[in-house]
Amino acid sequence: QVQLVESGGGLVQAGDSLRLSCAASGRTFSTYAMGWFRQAPGKERDLVAAIAWSIGSTYYADSVKGRVTISRDNAKNAVYLQMNSLKPEDTAVYYCAAIKRGSGSYYYERNYDYWGQGTQVTVSS
Repeated sequence: QVQLVESGGGLVQAGDSLRLSCAASGRTFSTYAMGWFRQAPGKERDLVAAIAWSIGSTYYADSVKGRVTISRDNAKNAVYLQMNSLKPEDTAVYYCAAIKRGSGSYYYERNYDYWGQGTQVTVSS
């Protein structure tokens, strides 16, 4: 069992930066692939970025590519999402999620085994 707790959201202006953090419980964090999703009001939840259990493989949605960096620190059981040059369309609730090794590709929401409660990011114009 893994518990995920996000932090770092808030209200910022367009062009600002934010760093979201996700703290994970459990002793096997390094064996989980991790993803950051977001859900804007009235829209579906979408994958923003993901990182494999073995550091090196990452994925970014086209909408954030070049502005966002996902990273993980297995020693601290944490995953981060650095977001730069924020835009109003980045406004959403951001969720951290984990996939157990062997549960499938991190591209697909249905494969994720554990979810955090989410943190609100609001970008004003």
